[in-house]
Amino acid sequence: QVQLVESGGGLVQAGGSLRLSCAASGRTFRSYTIGWFRQAPGKVREFLIAVNWSGGNTWYADSVKGRFTISRDNAKNTVYLQMNSLNPEDTAVYYCAAIRNGDYGIRSGYDYWGQGTQVTVSS
Repeated sequence: QVQLVESGGGLVQAGGSLRLSCAASGRTFRSYTIGWFRQAPGKVREFLIAVNWSGGNTWYADSVKGRFTISRDNAKNTVYLQMNSLNPEDTAVYYCAAIRNGDYGIRSGYDYWGQGTQVTVSS
């Protein structure tokens, strides 16, 4: 069992940056790939980025390449999402999720989800 809690969301101006955190509890956290998704009003939840258990492999959606980075600190049971050059289209609820096996890019493959944190980018 893994519990995930996101934090760090808020209001930021276009061009600004935010760092989101995903804090996990559970002894098996280190066995999981952690992904970040977001969901804007009226839209489907979309995959953004993921990092494997060791932090050695990362995967990015084209929409965030060059702007978002992901890292993890297994000693702190935390995964970070650094978001730069934000624009109003990035406004959404951001979720972290854990997957043990399967396609990290598919929402339905994830085993555990956080409750989400709101990010709002003003123009």
